[in-house]
Amino acid sequence: MYAYFRGRLVSCLPEEAVLEVSGIAYRFLVSAGTARQLPEVGTETILYTHLSVREDALQLYGFATEEEKQLFRLLLLTSGVGPKLALAVLSGMAVPEVHEAILANAPERLFGITGVGRKTAARIILELRDKILKLAPVGSAVASVAADRGGFREDAVNALMTLGFPRPVANQAVGCALEPDPDASLEVVIKRALATMHNR
Repeated sequence: MYAYFRGRLVSCLPEEAVLEVSGIAYRFLVSAGTARQLPEVGTETILYTHLSVREDALQLYGFATEEEKQLFRLLLLTSGVGPKLALAVLSGMAVPEVHEAILANAPERLFGITGVGRKTAARIILELRDKILKLAPVGSAVASVAADRGGFREDAVNALMTLGFPRPVANQAVGCALEPDPDASLEVVIKRALATMHNR
């Protein structure tokens, strides 16, 4: 509904910013990263915006960059991740660091952020890796990870091990999942592997 708000910064706290636009003050929840990037109070600035709509409340979330807003929305696509937890992830790590953790299949980097347990970290990586790859600009470090298929099988095995499966079982299941389509996405391979193990 809203792309961004441009106005005078009225106040800025670690988790909240107030922006006055045409005489109306809007309250935004912000990440620690955005709070650090905002200018001095009284200065005109832009906050890229996401509006969360619930039955009992409307809440604006503000971001210093379009990239942070984009990642926030991607995090909301993960099962069990709501706006509060997505904002916690962005407060705990910079956007490039989150991208890198997802692409490197490194849930241990996300685990430990307030509210992010082992299973949640694994789900974020499982459900967002392919989406992050599609965002990669040509020639970037992210794109170079996308081009590296050598560790693809190991990524899938590690993701299953993060969910609690022993390596031999995970390795066998991934092998079975890759047989019908070796070029399948990581998410598809892991889902097939999980189905294979559950059907035993």
